[in-house]
Amino acid sequence: MRHALNDAEWRLICPILPCKTRGVPRVDDRRVLNGIFWILKSGAPWHDLPERYGPYTTCYNRFNRWRRAGVWDRILIAISHRDYRRSAA
Repeated sequence: MRHALNDAEWRLICPILPCKTRGVPRVDDRRVLNGIFWILKSGAPWHDLPERYGPYTTCYNRFNRWRRAGVWDRILIAISHRDYRRSAA
């Protein structure tokens, strides 16, 4: 997919994501992240999310839950540290 996370990006982000499991089987985090990024890049409303990313309600709820939990801040810090180390090398 055009704007999907590559394996290196996924390895950086995956350990940062919360992994609480409840009774319902969890939709794949990588697929959900790709869906969230699709929404952010396209500017489309959540209910227009293509089915390949899973239910739009899952993507929407995780986006908001992760925002409240500070997950997005931790992801941005990890990416910026990686980019800083690359430029310093």
